[in-house]
Amino acid sequence: MTYLEFEKPIQELKEQLDKCKLIGAESDIDVSETCAQIEKKLVKVKTEIYKNLTPWQIVQLSRHPDRPYTLDYIKAFTKGTFMELHGDRNVKDDKAMVGGLGKIGNQSYMFIGQQKGYNTKTRQYRNFGMPNPEGYRKALRLMKMAEKFNIPVVTLLDTPGAYPGLEAEERGQGEAIARNIFEMTKLKVPIITIIIGEGASGGALGIGVGDKVLMMENTWYTVISPESCSSILWRSWEFKEQAASALKLTATNLKKLKIIDKIIKEPFGGAHANREEAFIIVEKEIVKAFNELHKLTAKDLVKKRMDKYANMGVYSG
Repeated sequence: MTYLEFEKPIQELKEQLDKCKLIGAESDIDVSETCAQIEKKLVKVKTEIYKNLTPWQIVQLSRHPDRPYTLDYIKAFTKGTFMELHGDRNVKDDKAMVGGLGKIGNQSYMFIGQQKGYNTKTRQYRNFGMPNPEGYRKALRLMKMAEKFNIPVVTLLDTPGAYPGLEAEERGQGEAIARNIFEMTKLKVPIITIIIGEGASGGALGIGVGDKVLMMENTWYTVISPESCSSILWRSWEFKEQAASALKLTATNLKKLKIIDKIIKEPFGGAHANREEAFIIVEKEIVKAFNELHKLTAKDLVKKRMDKYANMGVYSG
C-alpha cells in the first residue's frame, strides 16, 4: 500500500496496529484492548483527514498509484465479456485510448476511456494516458459503431491531457478533439461519462460529452492542470496548491456549477483503499443512468444533450 504525504498519520497507526496484532499472535499476551484502541484511533484519524481534503490533496488522490484505471473498471464490470477493439483505420492503434464491447448483466455497452500504465514500462507503452489524434479517432469510430447497432456508450475519463507533441499536432490533435465533441453532441444513443481520475483539458473533453456526467469523489476536471496553471501565472510550479483552489476543479465545485450531474461517493479512504467496492459502486451508477436514458427517443436524447451544454455558462445578473 502506498501512502501520500498527508496520509502518513494513517500509515503510522496502521503499522502500530499490525505490530499489535503480531504480538498477540506470537505470544500469550492479551493485546485485544490495545488493538481495539488503535483501531478506534485509526478510524477517527481517517475520518478527519478524508473529511477535510483540500483541492490539491484531491488532485493527489486522483493520481494515487494504487487507484484503479479504466481497464480495471471495465474488466470488473463486464466479468469476462469485454472484447477490446483496436485502431482508427487510418494511422495506428493508440494504446493510451482503449475501447470495446462488453456486457453489464444482459445489456451491451461500448466502453471507451484513457488508460494509464502501472509501472515505467507500461506507462511508456500507454504514453502516460495521453492520447494522440488517432486515439480520439478510434474513440469516434467506436462511438459511431455503437450508434449503428443502438448500443449505449460509457466513457471513462482519466488523463493528464491530450499528448502535446509535435507529431500529434501535425496529425491534427485539435481537429480530432473538436470533431469528437461535435459528433458526440448529436450521437443518437445514450452517453454516460464518468471521471474516474484526472480530467484535464480537451484531452478529457474529447470523450467527455455525455447525457449523464458523473464524477467520482476524489477526482478533478478542469481546463488545465494545477501545475501548468501555476507555471503560466506564477512562472513556477510552487503555487500549484493555490492554483488547484482557484480552478474550482473538485466534484463539489463542479456540481454547484452544473458542469456535472452527480458525485459518486467513493469507499472510505478513496477508490484505491477498496477497489472492489469502487467497481460495484460505479457499475450501479452506470446501470441507474442507463435505465433513465434508454426511455428517451433518439430525438429527445440529442435535444436534451444539446440543451444541457448550450445552457452551461449562462449567467443572469
